[in-house]
Amino acid sequence: MLTLTLCFLAEAQTNQLQIKVISETEKEPLLGANVYFKQLEKGAITNFIGIAAFTDIPDGQHQIIISYLGFETLKVQIQVPAHSDLIFSLKSGGNELDEVVIKSSRSTRTIRKIPTRIEFIGNEELGEKAMMNPANISMVLRESTGIQMQQTSLSSGSTTIRIQGLDGRYTQLLRDGFPLYGGFSSGLSILQIPPLDLQQFEIIKGSSSTLYGGGAIAGLVNLVSKIPDEEPALDIMLTQTQALGSTFNIFYSKRHDKFGVTLYSSGHYQKAYDSDGDDFSNLPKTKSISFNPKFFYYPSNKTSFWFGVNGTYDDRIGGDITKIENGENGIHQYTEENISKRLSTQAVYKTQLDSISSFHIKNSISFFDRNLTVPNFSFDGKQFNTFTEVTYLKETLKADWIFGANLYSINFDENNNAPLQRDQRDITYGLFANNIYDFSDNWVLETGFRADYSKDWGFFPLPRTSLLYKNNNGLSSRIGGGLGYKIPDIFTEEAESINFKNVLAINKSNLKAERSYGFNFDINYKTRLFGEVRFSINQLFYLTAIKNSLLLNSTNNGFFTFENAQDQILSKGAETNIKFTYKYFRWFLSYAFINTKLKYLEGNPQKPLTSKHNLGSVIMYESNKWRIGYETFYTGKQFLSNGTETEDFVLMGLLLIRNFKWGSAFVNFENFTDRKQSRFSPLVLPTHENPIFLEIYAPTDGFIFSLGIIIKPFGNDEH
Repeated sequence: MLTLTLCFLAEAQTNQLQIKVISETEKEPLLGANVYFKQLEKGAITNFIGIAAFTDIPDGQHQIIISYLGFETLKVQIQVPAHSDLIFSLKSGGNELDEVVIKSSRSTRTIRKIPTRIEFIGNEELGEKAMMNPANISMVLRESTGIQMQQTSLSSGSTTIRIQGLDGRYTQLLRDGFPLYGGFSSGLSILQIPPLDLQQFEIIKGSSSTLYGGGAIAGLVNLVSKIPDEEPALDIMLTQTQALGSTFNIFYSKRHDKFGVTLYSSGHYQKAYDSDGDDFSNLPKTKSISFNPKFFYYPSNKTSFWFGVNGTYDDRIGGDITKIENGENGIHQYTEENISKRLSTQAVYKTQLDSISSFHIKNSISFFDRNLTVPNFSFDGKQFNTFTEVTYLKETLKADWIFGANLYSINFDENNNAPLQRDQRDITYGLFANNIYDFSDNWVLETGFRADYSKDWGFFPLPRTSLLYKNNNGLSSRIGGGLGYKIPDIFTEEAESINFKNVLAINKSNLKAERSYGFNFDINYKTRLFGEVRFSINQLFYLTAIKNSLLLNSTNNGFFTFENAQDQILSKGAETNIKFTYKYFRWFLSYAFINTKLKYLEGNPQKPLTSKHNLGSVIMYESNKWRIGYETFYTGKQFLSNGTETEDFVLMGLLLIRNFKWGSAFVNFENFTDRKQSRFSPLVLPTHENPIFLEIYAPTDGFIFSLGIIIKPFGNDEH
């Protein structure tokens, strides 16, 4: 009896506790606030509805410390057990940071105070997408409104990113502000960037060349890496799919005084997988290894320096399953193999000159070696890129100024034994200035001008401007526009789809650089509908026009040559994003209308493989122990290059995550209704010895089931 009594008393003396943190002015829940029990040395982070949950809190009086970036820290005594819900309000600090700092703007402003429209994908959502696809970032981008992941090869799986219906070469893909993934590597880049060491994604749609130079006609995607903190972090991720794909990821970070380090490595193996039984792979046999160590040095509170190395070895072979598994055998002859090696360095030096100004220097050197082999043909080359930039920033009470200069070089060298020598070297010099000016608390104007010069392609003046209006009632709006350009090279989607066979070199004397103009306008509104139900909507309208667009045309002797189009590509449309939240539930609705016209063709047809109508729905449930996500995506009818109309289709996915003290376990049902192109039309036309691969407009791999675990030995007190 005494033992039982003591057990009941012990149980009664500990409690489960939820503490909610909101902003004092807007009464909005604060995601990511830190709640810390000082005497117990126990802390937790608030979730998306502002709640931090604790277990095993003993009876009595406790001091808690609540802190959040940009708000005044609150220290308060509480009595446990509590007689009601504990809700605390934080006051805004003098240098308020409403949200995370956006790196793409080059300033230290938050997203609410930047006139340029920037879409942000944070660490929480990246973690979910890493569980859906731990090998690369395609899942993150595919499910963003208005973005399409266009597969250009069935055999190798090479994929490019299309923003608002425009080809992948018009999107600039950055890593921590460095252009590392263009040119020869672009068709494989999406497939060679694992997501586990990324902190956030930033997406700017439309002409945004003022800050980052040529290539950002459709927009840019900046991948921001994690940085070390005083508390060590270690993530170990293991994933297995029913399609015999295995992925291992490990990330470690730690800062100690003046030194810090982040270490990341990833390994991926995929067995050749034929989901539709046509004897051709829908997932290529893949062996891939990536590593990315970074070293940080903080000589003072005003100065920092970091140096990183990024390396990848990737071998993927697809095509005839019999040849892949057993070697060439009679009619089983066709395979496509890509062996690529990537090595790049990045270095960044920052120093605070005084209380309002700073100076930055950054440099990267990147090397990419790729060998593409199909029967009777091989395309082999190396690409060296260098990027150097210096910037000066000045941030006053009313205005932010950015002045900078950069030098960007690209050098592609095809194997000397190749019959067609398509070497290309381009050097671009750039000067830019950007200003963000606060007219008032409600109106903010951003203006910028860039001047780029390329020896072979000429001078490119690039102005841009954006205007932001915001108030305290949940309404904000942005309008902006600018010019852009793209220097021609042979690495287009059309050339990639035919493996660059018989594609002639760029003729600099006959071609012009592609130029663009564009603008966008959006309205954002958020409010509380009733009770704990919150609602927000963002409505975007956009237009982008490209002249001198690069076309690949066939010649009479079986070769392909590049020419400039005689009229524009005109992309216009709208994007709608709606969000509801209620307690532990979130519901996202999205719609994209993409109207991309090829005005240089008779009848101004819609761009092939571009759906006009795209819908999405994501329902999320999140508690301390469970996270459940159910996704539905609709892709409307498209047109092939020959004018044939395709079928529309719906994809569905389900993700289940169970959190534990040691980490998380998860299971993912991707495309569980098994929608794939082979259900509507063939992917390959016979014969086996000389197959014809058709255009890809829908998923090719069908249903993929995966499960895995993330182990967090430390840096993970609460979930």
